[in-house]
Amino acid sequence: MTRLRPFTLDQFTPYGIGFDSFFEDARRLTDQALSYPPYNIAKNGDSYRLEMAVAGVTYDDLNISLAENVLTISHEPVNETEDTTWTYVHKGVAQRKFSRSLKLNNEIEIKGARLENGMLYIDMERVIPEEKKPRVIQIEQQS
Repeated sequence: MTRLRPFTLDQFTPYGIGFDSFFEDARRLTDQALSYPPYNIAKNGDSYRLEMAVAGVTYDDLNISLAENVLTISHEPVNETEDTTWTYVHKGVAQRKFSRSLKLNNEIEIKGARLENGMLYIDMERVIPEEKKPRVIQIEQQS
């Protein structure tokens, strides 16, 4: 049985010029705790959707920002006075602080966000400017 080598970003460094910041961002982003909150990224053509499970989180406690192509979703729970008629025997719905950052391509635009049934949905679309779309270059013929 062949054993695969562990994957590292340094393996790709010699194959690109000017991508230093990309590899540095990737290293920084992979250092995050990747388990909470759980999320999916779905794609349909040039459209993307981030689906993040945020059970028990309210609109007021959730912050979404975009700066320098980094989408950051964070939650700072507010300590509300608990209902004194109920005592928790087990509290499995997490209400912990989190911050999740995702690096977006320059061509990705955020179309909207909604919170529905404990899921946060952020819709995005890849919009390629005309000058970056593939084109055919004509070869001049010498006479």
